[in-house]
Amino acid sequence: MLAQIVSTILLGLIRLLTGSQARWYGCPPKAEQRIYFANHQSNADLVMIWAALPKELRSVTRAAAAKDYWTKTPLRQWITTKVFNVVYVVRDRSEAEDPLLPLMQALDSGDSIIIFPEGMRGQQQDPLPFKSGLYNLAQKFPNVVLIPTWINNIQRVMPKGEYVPVPVLCSVTFGAPMQVEDGEDRRAFLDRARQAVMDLREV
Repeated sequence: MLAQIVSTILLGLIRLLTGSQARWYGCPPKAEQRIYFANHQSNADLVMIWAALPKELRSVTRAAAAKDYWTKTPLRQWITTKVFNVVYVVRDRSEAEDPLLPLMQALDSGDSIIIFPEGMRGQQQDPLPFKSGLYNLAQKFPNVVLIPTWINNIQRVMPKGEYVPVPVLCSVTFGAPMQVEDGEDRRAFLDRARQAVMDLREV
């Protein structure tokens, strides 16, 4: 009950601060298993996509979140676990766990996921080169629909190092589905996926 109340309050706050405009440019909001992959410039990115999804998709879509950051305080951990139902990903390569394992488990259970293939927040207008996780997931789950996603202006709402958001009109644009083509190697696919995300900012 408390998580539902907090969810409703946060959804209203996010929409008040950002407008939270969802633009379904290349696909409709459809109840099918998907991997949404997006540019990454703010800790608020996962929240922005969560708020942009219709209610029926939010309940079956889980965002990847850095475990070291989002479990640093009890409040962060409670919100991300109980409200956003994130998938914690370990970024420290020295740990034994495969970083993709929690995401694969979420996909195995039938959930859709949101990932940020840059692996870290970028400071430039263009996304950083995509890391191999998206390609590996696409290879392991070929029937899951891949949706490029562009988050616009969110870095101005919550810049890196800031803790108090400021009202700025933002949008999330969802592009046309894509897949790994026959014979396409890892780098070619990742470059094409990155370009598909960047192309959405011109829509």
